[in-house]
Amino acid sequence: MSKQPVLNRRTLLRGLGATITLPLMESMIPSALATTVMDNRPKRLSVFYIPNGLRMPLFTPAEAGENYALTPILEPIARHKQTFTVISGLAHYNANALGDGPGSHGRSCGAYLTGAHPKRTEGADIFCGISMDQVIANHLGHHTQLASLELGIEPPSLLGSCDIGYSCTYTNTLSWRSPTSPLPVEVKPSDVFERLFGDTTVLDEKSRKAQLATKASILDFVLEDASRLSPRLGMNDRRKMEEYLDSIRTVELRIQKASQQAHQVDTSHVQLPVGIPESFEEHVRLMIDLQVLALQSDMTRISTFMLGRELSNRAYAEIGVPDAHHSLSHHGGDEEKIAKLVKINRLHMEQFGYLLDRLSATADGERTLLDSTLVMGGASLGEPNDHDNMNLPAIVAGAGLRGNRHIVEPKHTPMSNLMLSLMHEMGVPVDSFGDSTGVINALSA
Repeated sequence: MSKQPVLNRRTLLRGLGATITLPLMESMIPSALATTVMDNRPKRLSVFYIPNGLRMPLFTPAEAGENYALTPILEPIARHKQTFTVISGLAHYNANALGDGPGSHGRSCGAYLTGAHPKRTEGADIFCGISMDQVIANHLGHHTQLASLELGIEPPSLLGSCDIGYSCTYTNTLSWRSPTSPLPVEVKPSDVFERLFGDTTVLDEKSRKAQLATKASILDFVLEDASRLSPRLGMNDRRKMEEYLDSIRTVELRIQKASQQAHQVDTSHVQLPVGIPESFEEHVRLMIDLQVLALQSDMTRISTFMLGRELSNRAYAEIGVPDAHHSLSHHGGDEEKIAKLVKINRLHMEQFGYLLDRLSATADGERTLLDSTLVMGGASLGEPNDHDNMNLPAIVAGAGLRGNRHIVEPKHTPMSNLMLSLMHEMGVPVDSFGDSTGVINALSA
């Protein structure tokens, strides 16, 4: 008979108004099964979305197969080449006008994870389709505290039309629980932190936040519980718990710093929610770190992250590009504008590289979180100057899939085929999705 586990699988550290879910540790598993369980962690999904398309001639590798030459836009993630695969030839036919007239950004973003043709409307009668991440969440969400996590860095646009004839809803989110139920993204790190570590069973939201505000750290509330638990753990588990709590504290300090900065800056003429870092890169990396904490602790297994709203007009003065992103994406062949657009594309790819960095540096059993996380990166437009929906950028990494490859699918292969493939990799038994015609067999080869 196997020795019983020291800890329950869902062991929590609790304190007044706070709760911290621990990652999987050896002490939670019967000794006879520990090696098997630690080596067979549940799979997660992380979707990383880049707004306004990519400069495709500088993204797509010239060669198919293994050992292809990295392109300028892929160079920032060169260190992860062995873990990711580029897939080209993918198209979203349902993102085309199909008689609806202009509005490419609204349609492309709405179709990205749904494979559906969004209804052209500026009103409340929005209609799209259930998104791939939510199909997976419906299948796996009962295992975790949060069925899914939707993150972004730009607050949602105002109600009404953002693209010609299309509600802002279509450009504000990727995730659709149903054809009429879009899921909003969370953009404030403090709100995400509170959602992950606030204890809703102890206090109401207002009282809980007031309590947390009186302490230097949320960890202060659970230190007594952690001290009580520590003697029951083996050396490896103690180290793992200390590293995990240190990561939480580091993120919390950065969130506190961002909140202090927001109070010090006059935002009366700026639409800047309190608590959002002034730096684009710091904001992005805080949200990625929060996502990694949520995946590491198995609070959720499904997460989407929008690096910006579709149609984003953010400027990037920090890299010498004070121009608005969306405006630059319609470069009209101007070489100076193209050079600036590529700078933005490379900056965005650097953030994707940071996500892979964090996943590969985070222990998950005897392996890393990247080994058990399926990561999809890309955009809902290919060449933005053309509003191209028929040649889309896609990168797949992690979860034990073979990397260092450029898979070239037949021209205009449905993007929904990739969605179907990823659902199969996540263990979801579906036969079709959107306008899929099958799976991408080469992905799992």
